[in-house]
Amino acid sequence: MKHKSFKTAEAAFAEVEKLYNKSIKHLKSGFEDFAKGNIPKKHISACYPEIRFTPEKMGRNDPRRSYGFVPKKGVYSTTLTRPDIFDHYYKEQFELLMENHGGKIEVGYSDTVIPIHFALGEYYHIEHDLTSEAMGAFPFLFDQPDLTIMDDEIANSRNVVNDGDDMPLSLFSAPRVDLSLSRLKHYTGTAAKHFQNYVIFTNYQFYIDEFMRMGHEFVADAASGYSEFIEPGEGTPSPRMPQMPAYHLKRPDGDGITMVNIGVGPSNAKTITDHIAVLRPHAWLMLGHCAGLRNSQKLGDYVLAHAYLRLDNILDRDLHPSIPVPALAEIQQALAMAAGQVTGEQGYDVKKFMRTGTVATIDDRNWELQPSISQNLPLSQSRAIALDMESGTIAANGFRFRVPYGTLLCVSDKPLHGQLKLPGMADKFYRDRVNQHLQIGLTAMALLREIGPAKLHSRKLRSFNEVAFQ
Repeated sequence: MKHKSFKTAEAAFAEVEKLYNKSIKHLKSGFEDFAKGNIPKKHISACYPEIRFTPEKMGRNDPRRSYGFVPKKGVYSTTLTRPDIFDHYYKEQFELLMENHGGKIEVGYSDTVIPIHFALGEYYHIEHDLTSEAMGAFPFLFDQPDLTIMDDEIANSRNVVNDGDDMPLSLFSAPRVDLSLSRLKHYTGTAAKHFQNYVIFTNYQFYIDEFMRMGHEFVADAASGYSEFIEPGEGTPSPRMPQMPAYHLKRPDGDGITMVNIGVGPSNAKTITDHIAVLRPHAWLMLGHCAGLRNSQKLGDYVLAHAYLRLDNILDRDLHPSIPVPALAEIQQALAMAAGQVTGEQGYDVKKFMRTGTVATIDDRNWELQPSISQNLPLSQSRAIALDMESGTIAANGFRFRVPYGTLLCVSDKPLHGQLKLPGMADKFYRDRVNQHLQIGLTAMALLREIGPAKLHSRKLRSFNEVAFQ
């Protein structure tokens, strides 16, 4: 099928939506017939839509913006999926391309097939409707996911474009996006459509309990701007909680706040950010607890990370620890300003309860049991002021996937100084600090929302030959 050319973002998006829906309808119809016992005579297949773009002129209208333009002349393309989720996103990217470079958006079918699992959606469980015989025939009649086209080589700046091939427009192919959308439902208990543009990660349920209480209060207040609060199960009771439950304080424009309890450890932190990244959020923050490494710190003090010592070992193949992960001024300023607003302290007085410095992220929960000389030397040489198991990973994946990131931690123990987190102390600490810490996080997100995505998405995060899509 020949690609069609469109002069407006709206018209190009409408064609993408039409082609995608046609493919999905064909696959769902074929599968439903198959599930009833009607074995098809031939393989049932359909492809993702794609857009192609050839710039007429180079440059960009606003040099301050970090996305929406291509680096050189040539043909660019990407496959697209789920226009029901990405409608505003796609329209903005199309519009910026044409504003900056002129030309037209070409839309047509790609050669990339849609795996049947992704066509059926995250709510559908194939095994529930098929006999064992049908399950055996299933892989030969419908396209299965192909992991060879679901890598992160573009995001990792390792993608090589061969002569004659199109250059990429997006960090992610459509199958890579669909894989993450299905995984989000599995890990968080909520569908991708509920995720908001501002995301908070935490490693303690206490924060989630407080977020739930505050979230329902916001929704009850018509002046808050929040319209709905979604919890795991989406209104349907579940026999068990998902691995990393997500809660969504929604706004009609998608600029609400999602909060995810990622549990403990860098593996979880990488897993969830690998998948949320495809939704192209405007910011994500880590709000959690840490070990204070300085004698001058008190339990309950805050730590605003401006650098990361990455000892997590989880992203070394994708982003070597020697590569610096910079602090982002907009995020740092929002967190510092929010801390002042919530506590009532300003300027120099904020230093009474908050330090800015390097956070070390490690993959060993019992790090304090290691020999003190070998363990403490890199912490001391890096001037680290706190240690945790998630923040460096979340920041590194934000850097890798071009998602603005930040970290505000709260000191819950000081093992190097004999102050361990014992049950009685922990209970009092949680009561005293969780509400205030979360208030700071929510206030920071509100400040970032006021800044807006055009200013928030930093040029610091863009590589040499960057894709056009945000």
